[in-house]
Amino acid sequence: MRRARQFWWASALAALTLTACRAGPPAPSEDMYTQPRTEMLQAIAADTKYTRDYLGKDSLAETVMAAMARVPRHEFVPADLRRHAYDNRPLPIGQGQTISQPYIVALMTDLLECGRDAKVLEVGTGSGYQAAVLAEVVGHVYTIEIVPELGEGARGTLERLGYGNVTVRVGDGYLGWPEHAPFDGIIVTAAPSEVPPPLIEQLRPGGRIVIPVGEPWSGQNLIVLEKQPDGSIRRRNVLPVAFVPLTGPHAGRP
Repeated sequence: MRRARQFWWASALAALTLTACRAGPPAPSEDMYTQPRTEMLQAIAADTKYTRDYLGKDSLAETVMAAMARVPRHEFVPADLRRHAYDNRPLPIGQGQTISQPYIVALMTDLLECGRDAKVLEVGTGSGYQAAVLAEVVGHVYTIEIVPELGEGARGTLERLGYGNVTVRVGDGYLGWPEHAPFDGIIVTAAPSEVPPPLIEQLRPGGRIVIPVGEPWSGQNLIVLEKQPDGSIRRRNVLPVAFVPLTGPHAGRP
């Protein structure tokens, strides 16, 4: 799916947003990124407090914030933009796409509420950054990217950094990944007009889908769907957002 930009706002629009067990990159050292990384975490915390009325809380899970601290975001952006790698905003990564805003990545990971043994599907790999953050929190991540150049690039970056608990596939994420279903959680990083039925089918009872839903640039909400033991779905609107649309033949968009 194409995600040229991602935006979130509360009262006003604010700035935007494969197989091997992970050896993992080393913990960040005291280097040129230490201070920017600290400032990024502070910005995520501030944004969380700002949106507390939507979230019902004013802080994200410690495991999520620790993951945001560990993942080397500078490895997922072009070399000429690394000085901005820890800004709390999206950055271009080629193919008309962006790496998502750190706050959005942290929020969606937090809303998933998946633990270390969980198996998670991500629809929309992009740079691989969201997948890396998920890999710090859950057992295994299966991630699908519709743009071949991005999918292959993300696979190479994740492998180089030692994220062996991430499997990347190039394809249409609308269809999910039935071979590895059911999933304990599913994250979608582009907005369909309605939640794709295959994703609901591939969600384990008790699992969650975190997804933006609505038409481009108007009336979208980030929502959480929780599958009940009887197969019914409980839906909760979280935050007004504006994402680019989910694309591909099955999404009904080019």
